[in-house]
Amino acid sequence: MIIIFSVLNGLVTLAKEPYKAFYPDIRISTVRGKFFAVDATKVETIRHLDGVQKLTISIEDNVFAVNNDQQKIITLKGIENNYFSVNDIKQYLTTGSDDTVSTGNPYTAIVGKHIINELGTDINTLSRIELNYPNPDASFSNLDPGNAIERLGLHPAGVFSVSDEFDNKYVLAPLSLVQNLFHQPGKCSSIELKVQPESTMAVQKQLQQLLGTAFKVETRYEQNKTMYMVMGAEKWAVFAILVLVLVIATFNMVGALSMLVLQKQKDIAILRAMGAQQSTIRSVFLFEGILWSLTGGVSGIVLGAVICLLQQKFGFIRLGGSSFLVDAYPVELQFTDVIYVLVTVMLVGLAISWYPAMRATRAIDPSLKSA
Repeated sequence: MIIIFSVLNGLVTLAKEPYKAFYPDIRISTVRGKFFAVDATKVETIRHLDGVQKLTISIEDNVFAVNNDQQKIITLKGIENNYFSVNDIKQYLTTGSDDTVSTGNPYTAIVGKHIINELGTDINTLSRIELNYPNPDASFSNLDPGNAIERLGLHPAGVFSVSDEFDNKYVLAPLSLVQNLFHQPGKCSSIELKVQPESTMAVQKQLQQLLGTAFKVETRYEQNKTMYMVMGAEKWAVFAILVLVLVIATFNMVGALSMLVLQKQKDIAILRAMGAQQSTIRSVFLFEGILWSLTGGVSGIVLGAVICLLQQKFGFIRLGGSSFLVDAYPVELQFTDVIYVLVTVMLVGLAISWYPAMRATRAIDPSLKSA
């Protein structure tokens, strides 16, 4: 159980890691609509809250990307220069750096690997991706086709490779350019924060009180609630299956305790004759079963923990091929898992020991009984 839980923990951590590239510790967004005005005073107040390390402003929406004959709907995200210090995307850049996004000549952006491949662009030339966005200020009573669409040309100077979900979706561009394309000067779609891990809940509470009900203040878990719930459900499902296997395995202990009761009938009768209560006799066999469970459980936990720690340190069991993100099977030993397993083993041992212990209270040698 310890080994399987630790492998599950490692896989879950590995699956969660890429989400840190686009999901910050805390995100502030508006309850209604896509965009909201940036209040400089409140931003400075937020920036100086205890526990807040970094703050950045971003704006995003879907746009229609075109390059030659290739077309694709992508999410254009306007970012500030300090975006890379709030979100952990820098390690996923295969080309470019955190200063690749610029408003120089030409305008440059960082693009997902799959978008580069699908649109057929080349980062080594001055090729551009043309982004099209509906003009929100266009008049429908006198619609000018040339004025209905806003356009922005960006040169893909950098490439990131996080996961298919993000590589096929995002283009990162300068905040001011994206605000102008969306006709939203001085507005954003989110304020993203990097906070101290132990301060996340306290900062969230302070922000909600400061901003009121017009804004959502979400932790990384709340931004990806469905994913985290599915991962948690998987672990509990595995736990239930392992408990079932454990219960089946412990029927061996039922047989052993039942044989022990049969072997000790004369001893039980002597104890009864000496005045021992039924509860006393029952507790003897209950403690016997618990002792067996505890011995097996602790030894199994120690052995499993040692194997997991060795795998964490040395990575003996390796993954074949070069397409995996890691070379060895990821494992993560958690103290809470040790407690869960130990308590489960104890409870199962107690439950399984109950039937033989009840039989022991009724097991009296006939010869002694007649005497």
